[in-house]
Amino acid sequence: MSEKIINIETIHPLDIFGANDQNLAVVRNFFPKLKIVSRDNYVKAFGEEEDLLDFEAKFSTLLLYFEKFGRLTKSDITLLLGAESNGSQMASEGQQDVLVHGKNGMLIRARTANQRKLVDSCLKNDLVFAIGPAGTGKTYTAVALAVRALKNKEIQRIILTRPAVEAGENLGFLPGDLKEKLDPYMQPLYDALGDMLPTQKLLQYIEDRVIEIAPLAFMRGRTLNNAFAILDEAQNTTPGQLKMFLTRMGASAKFIVTGDITQIDLPRNQVSGLMHSQEILKNIHGIDFVYLDKSDIIRHKLVSRVIEAYEKDKVPAAK
Repeated sequence: MSEKIINIETIHPLDIFGANDQNLAVVRNFFPKLKIVSRDNYVKAFGEEEDLLDFEAKFSTLLLYFEKFGRLTKSDITLLLGAESNGSQMASEGQQDVLVHGKNGMLIRARTANQRKLVDSCLKNDLVFAIGPAGTGKTYTAVALAVRALKNKEIQRIILTRPAVEAGENLGFLPGDLKEKLDPYMQPLYDALGDMLPTQKLLQYIEDRVIEIAPLAFMRGRTLNNAFAILDEAQNTTPGQLKMFLTRMGASAKFIVTGDITQIDLPRNQVSGLMHSQEILKNIHGIDFVYLDKSDIIRHKLVSRVIEAYEKDKVPAAK
């Protein structure tokens, strides 16, 4: 009798084995000749070599399915292990509009007409500007596109950046190290990623620098090859800062720039790089501008009413 050990240390065991090993029980039904046990972050199987090789191949299919869709239910396992053809392909039929299968089976897709325009534009262009008010899903959709590209192995890493304008000259007086000082300004990006990737996988990606979240100043002097880069809050960049970011684009890269031109936090005498870019880049082939509006707001129904009220009063609303 031989044994086979499969390590799943990058995935939480509960996500694979299920509560009280319910998922593992389904797997065992497909391999009656094997003894299969779970131990912390690995699964061990005992049996004949031929059966173990079959088990290893099919269990790897389950892990790949979870990597792609962020879930693994008993029904998924039955479909994957019982199908004659590629189970993950069958399971995804009819879900072409889904950008990412997030945590707990959440389906993340473009939910409005302009969000779908953003998705389509990203397929056709390597540099896209998504401009619209708070709550329109421009950043969330951009992050979903980046995660999808990473899962599909279209790119090798994700770069998410923001100008830390709010910190200003007071950054040095904030408590903690540099990461602790900057994290509050990057939190919306962490939140979006947290919906789309299992916690352990996200932490591993960040540790391995597959996903990098950094202030805009850290982009200077770099070349971003095989990367999906997103510049968020671009209305708070100067023309020079935005030019610096755009010229980081390397081979096989996708860039999305998001911003809200109604909420500029720069000094009054400073031109917004995002406003400037609309004038000088609008007619360049391969660059597209997608505009979102109040009809795309997908937060609480009151948010659109609040924004409309502030627009009438000419007072910028806080995010």
